[in-house]
Amino acid sequence: MAEETARKSGFMSWYFQSNLLVRILIGLVLGAIVGLAAGSSILWVKPFGDVFIRLLRMIVVPVIFFSLVVGAASLSPSKLGRVGVKIFIYYMLTTVVAVIFGLISANIFRPGTGLDLSAGQAAGKALTQPKIIDTLLAIIPVNPIESLAKGDVLPIIFFAIIFGISLSFLAQSRDERVSGGAAAVLKFFDGAAEAMYSIVRGVMQYAPIGVFALIAVVFAQQGSKALGPLGMVTLTVYLALVAHLLITYGVALKIYGLKFSRFLAGAKEAMLTAFVTRSSSATLPITMRNAEENLGVPRSIGSFTLPLGATINMDGTAIYQGVCALFVAFAIGQSLDFGAQMTIIITATLASIGAAGVPGAGVIMLLMVLNSVGLEVKEGSAIAMAYAMILGIDAILDMGRTCLNITGDLAGTAIVAKTEKAIDLEKWA
Repeated sequence: MAEETARKSGFMSWYFQSNLLVRILIGLVLGAIVGLAAGSSILWVKPFGDVFIRLLRMIVVPVIFFSLVVGAASLSPSKLGRVGVKIFIYYMLTTVVAVIFGLISANIFRPGTGLDLSAGQAAGKALTQPKIIDTLLAIIPVNPIESLAKGDVLPIIFFAIIFGISLSFLAQSRDERVSGGAAAVLKFFDGAAEAMYSIVRGVMQYAPIGVFALIAVVFAQQGSKALGPLGMVTLTVYLALVAHLLITYGVALKIYGLKFSRFLAGAKEAMLTAFVTRSSSATLPITMRNAEENLGVPRSIGSFTLPLGATINMDGTAIYQGVCALFVAFAIGQSLDFGAQMTIIITATLASIGAAGVPGAGVIMLLMVLNSVGLEVKEGSAIAMAYAMILGIDAILDMGRTCLNITGDLAGTAIVAKTEKAIDLEKWA
């Protein structure tokens, strides 16, 4: 509370009170204008962008670990039951399909091709793209502490999920010593996660300055030809979002005898709210009301499946990961083979558990996905410049992906209610 009061009346209160996403967009536009107008004379701002990249790299591993432990601990199997198992399987399967849609769209439209941000830079080390079987085996860490120290994303995700689920089991033990200890450990991780979220919020306050510097350097070096790839990546993301909506949800609802047109009519209020607010959590009350009043889902089911979906089901974000990872690769003149793209699918799916609680979840998850395929975002690198271009338009992409996220929650909830013979079919007539 004191912090908020200080922001309203203290140093640079005009800056902190304004909308962050608007500031980032302004940083993008000003960076592009200044870069085009000033040319190489603006390259002195590069260190300001490097600071932002280093701050992001600083937070990514602890954010992954603490948030996923807490997220996995909330998925207590003893509380799931039949409805929980069904909705969990649905959420995981549709997330996998969503990443595939993103990758297919990116391979078709190839956003970033021709930009070649790596031109004029040292070629650097070739990307390491292991075989699929090696990727799958590497998910299981031999030494979790070593994986944390090295920043190996997939082993960190795997261990965090296993550790969190173990805590959820122990917390329900009849032995008070065991349950009390587990609760204390979970409380520590919850506090650590909240601390990291606070650090993320602080880092993101610097984002407009970092984006300005990074984008100014991009446009100073690339000129106006950088505008086309930004438009193409936006178009590719939205086409993939629409395809997933029509094909995945449309077919799934039809299989279970539910009209897709009726579903859209009943879900449109929540979809529009999510699009505008860019927040699944803020939209949740409207999502739950639409499920009950418009789609005939009983509160006993919707009150469990929808909050769970807001936590672990991020189909729109998964599509964003696939498209943007390939955009970064194409922008630096690299290509990702089948094995690397399989790694993207695995990483984005596993990271969906718990990551929705992270402010700026899409941006943090993209760092994780890029790291998993050897595209490490380092200050001064071509990868960092491509990442900055995505960050600059993230607000535009976030509207569409959040809309699809809650749409997937509603579709899955309706399907599960139908399989349980608990849905009011008169609402679908």
